[in-house]
Amino acid sequence: MSTTARRRPAEHGWFSSSHSNNGNQCVEVRFDGNTVQVRDSKFRRNPMNTGLDEPIITVDAPLWTAFLHYLQTARRHPDLVAHTSPDGSTTLRHEDVLLHFTAPEWEAFVAGVRDDEFACV
Repeated sequence: MSTTARRRPAEHGWFSSSHSNNGNQCVEVRFDGNTVQVRDSKFRRNPMNTGLDEPIITVDAPLWTAFLHYLQTARRHPDLVAHTSPDGSTTLRHEDVLLHFTAPEWEAFVAGVRDDEFACV
């Protein structure tokens, strides 16, 4: 089953929530067939990361859809775990890949989830 985004992603395939600050610091998502990839836009701009493999979470579309549902109902998905700290920063974990987002980044992502910007169809 092929899946596509409801909103038209950028030419390179990666896109962020319309609530993000112009993609400078955000949760970025890409749909590729039946897989969904998630990355942190800050990684590529940090000179300390030059030459390092970029951490990217890759899940299948059904898991992603379930994760979005869990997120909207304030529950924790067992396989794609979002842990929000008291300061609002959030760590997203799948298997051994961790992504760290600031409170504004995660809030923009969640607002996009509420607006159905990251749903697979």
